[in-house]
Amino acid sequence: MQLTESIAKQIVKRAMKIIKYSVNVIDKNGIIIGSGVLHRINSRHEGAVLAINENRIVEIDNATAKKLRGVKPGINLPVIFQHQVIGVVGISGDPAEVRNYGELVKMTAELIIEQSALTTQIQWNKRHREELVLQLIQGSLLNEGQLESIAERLDLDLAQPRIAAIVKIDSFNGDHLSLEYLQELVELLEYPERDNIVAIVSVPMNEVVVLKPIILSDSDWSRKEEEKRIQQLIKRIASEGKFTIRIALGGYFPTLHGLSKSFMTAKATIESSSSKGNVLFYQDNILPVLFYGLKNDLWRYDQLCQPVTGLKKNHQETLLKTLTVFFNQNCDIAQTCKTLYIHRNTLRYRFDKIALETGLDINKTDERTRLYLAVIMQ
Repeated sequence: MQLTESIAKQIVKRAMKIIKYSVNVIDKNGIIIGSGVLHRINSRHEGAVLAINENRIVEIDNATAKKLRGVKPGINLPVIFQHQVIGVVGISGDPAEVRNYGELVKMTAELIIEQSALTTQIQWNKRHREELVLQLIQGSLLNEGQLESIAERLDLDLAQPRIAAIVKIDSFNGDHLSLEYLQELVELLEYPERDNIVAIVSVPMNEVVVLKPIILSDSDWSRKEEEKRIQQLIKRIASEGKFTIRIALGGYFPTLHGLSKSFMTAKATIESSSSKGNVLFYQDNILPVLFYGLKNDLWRYDQLCQPVTGLKKNHQETLLKTLTVFFNQNCDIAQTCKTLYIHRNTLRYRFDKIALETGLDINKTDERTRLYLAVIMQ
């Protein structure tokens, strides 16, 4: 840790709010980098050099000040960080008058330095977490040894099986999404879930990527524990009332290289799902996710959507809603009737009309499949 001009300014400003004397901050080379007397900045302080070299308090009276260059009467105290002298803090004035303030100013300086070092470490951790996550989800593992080294410094276990999840701020208070909300979301995801690897790396900037540790069971992973944790997270967010979230969890693919596939499945799940739920699992949306990419292949997409397009064109919204509910209820006729508040005969009548409008019979497996794909692709 080195004393910088920025830190020196903070020390001078804070200390001179406490005492009425001018305060100087000198780096390890004996150069004044912060002072209550601006013209002294960048000048060499020979008294401070002595304090650094001998690691002791140096008091300078009027007689001594005349013999040394760049020096005024006062007291100079070594500044210690992690058992090393990194500079000096000085107070200008009669040593007998300023002596009592010495330890107070020294303590103020060292506290500011420790705080700055902690902030620097936090920023380093944040930057390298984001870089780590970015490489893992992009599959650009150019140097796994380097990644392992970064993970070790961050106290993360990359051997732990993980899946990718995307947490999206779905709605929020205010006209604009606040960075504060994203940072608060990251904190909620990191604590108490200390094994989560969390980063804001996606565009748009209302999404956070989480590489979540999982428990494997018969080569797959158990979602029961994750569902419990997600509900706890949602409850904690709801208690704040600042924003709401949607979360999509990708599939599990072994090894570090598998995390990029897991991320792609999570991303496609949150982008393709028409579900109104706030918790989405790739396992529950495999078909919609796999077919979602066909939107970019226009002729195939048009062919898949053709049955629904015909219903919309002929203003048969009731028939479309009936199909949607039927498939959402896993083709259970009783549950479909209950949800729509209709009689079985009414449902059969609507199925006949759907067959007439689309040319597809819902009782035939391949034609029912075409109708299903049309509904999920709309």
